[in-house]
Amino acid sequence: MSPHDPDDPRRPPRRRRRPARRDPHPGFPVDPDVTETDVPSVPERAFRPARARRDILLAIAAGGALGAAGRYGMAVALPHDPDQFPWSTLATNVTGCFALGVLMVLVVERLSSSRLVRPFFGTGLLGGFTTFSTYAVDTRELLAAGRPAVAAAYLVGTLVLGLLAVVAALRATERVLR
Repeated sequence: MSPHDPDDPRRPPRRRRRPARRDPHPGFPVDPDVTETDVPSVPERAFRPARARRDILLAIAAGGALGAAGRYGMAVALPHDPDQFPWSTLATNVTGCFALGVLMVLVVERLSSSRLVRPFFGTGLLGGFTTFSTYAVDTRELLAAGRPAVAAAYLVGTLVLGLLAVVAALRATERVLR
């Protein structure tokens, strides 16, 4: 073995210096729910947040299961072929956007003290209900079926209707709560 052989047992182990952690995006807003304990720097601590916030993970899982069941129900109620307009996915996503707008106002104005409302309803239920991955697949299927105009209308229409649904829900919910 040569003196520079990395497999030489007599060679002392090299210690790698870790570069100092720095914010890769300084100036961008940070979610106030995310703390340093949520982003562990040492692998041994990686599961500590999961154990400490088990109730939140269970709320997200339960909400996600219910939301996914609701999405499945919409797909079964309004089926479509790959070359047809995907009304079930559009209705699911626009309804989910509206519900998210309602939830945002309720959480800020009425339910801010409950830790599990946002994870259960927002991340879990509405995250499981809305289906923007299916939205992308439906767009691709419309393109593959030779319907680019319908695919473009669906692509843009879903985004516009979703944003309008959020704004409408925000305003309507604020009026109702006054």
